[in-house]
Amino acid sequence: MVDSRFHPSDSQGLHSLASLAAAVGARVAVASEGDWVVTSVAALESATPQDLSFLSESKYRKILAVTRAGAVILRTEDMEFAPNHCRLMVSDHPYRSFARIGQILFPPLRVPNGIHPSAVVDPSATIGAGCAIAAGAVIGRGVRLGANCQIGAQSVIGDQVELGDDCEIGAMVTISHAILGNRVKLQPGVRIGQAGFGFIMDQGRAIPLLQLGLVILEDGVEIGANSTVDRGANDNTIIGAGSMIDNLCQIGHNVVMGAGCVLSSQVGISGSVTVGRGVRMGGQVGIKDHVTIGDGATLAARAGVIGDVPAGVTVGGYPALPLKEHFRQVAMIKKLAARGRQDS
Repeated sequence: MVDSRFHPSDSQGLHSLASLAAAVGARVAVASEGDWVVTSVAALESATPQDLSFLSESKYRKILAVTRAGAVILRTEDMEFAPNHCRLMVSDHPYRSFARIGQILFPPLRVPNGIHPSAVVDPSATIGAGCAIAAGAVIGRGVRLGANCQIGAQSVIGDQVELGDDCEIGAMVTISHAILGNRVKLQPGVRIGQAGFGFIMDQGRAIPLLQLGLVILEDGVEIGANSTVDRGANDNTIIGAGSMIDNLCQIGHNVVMGAGCVLSSQVGISGSVTVGRGVRMGGQVGIKDHVTIGDGATLAARAGVIGDVPAGVTVGGYPALPLKEHFRQVAMIKKLAARGRQDS
């Protein structure tokens, strides 16, 4: 259920089922029902007659059959399993349609435009039109904010940092030594541009190396809460356009990541790793330094990657191997263990 105290719906007007279907490339099964107004969304199990829900997989048809939802987004082959009271929106990709409708009904809350009296903005900073800077934020010397940027409470935008248009920076974020493209979103607690973990041993003592590069976040990058992206040592750390990084991830210095990558929580990437386009990483993946991950590769959860991964290959385990080979080894170990118990 959507709690309107924290997720107020769009106040600009009413959204009919037909207008939302048109907006996401779907269709209403019965034209006369297209005028029904959608005010909220919910899962099939908890939906009320006022809610729009969805069925993404046919294996959940039993739940569909008993839902109380006023309308459901589903595929053509699932229509006959819906209860009679349900209005039906037909889509080839119900989950995708549901997600897009959610964005229409519940647009992100904006920090009020303008600069809060408690914010500290250096006189040399350039603030674009329509920007919102919340309480306690600090905007450093020479900073450039594009149009319609939002800076959350107590966030620090360090000297000379540049943000493109429509960036959303959550509360208590720190950014230094970085250039951000348009529509970059950083959740609360993100750290961008701090010195990477580089040192040389000298007579049993670790001597830190200078970290002289930047962080480049290209257009549409989104980074989850409390994740970190270190600046480069000599070259730049680059996160490709449209990449999505979950909470609690660590990206080391000099990492170069292609466009459209998706990283789940607690991924750790060591320095100087090259990641291709469209790479997917499950939770707690760890990658050794100076490794190359090819375009479209998939790293299964908790994979320990210590060597290059070819394009399009799925790997898992530690050390990471092609997934079939990994499962074959796991099965062999189980057989050996079972044989050992029998021999004893």
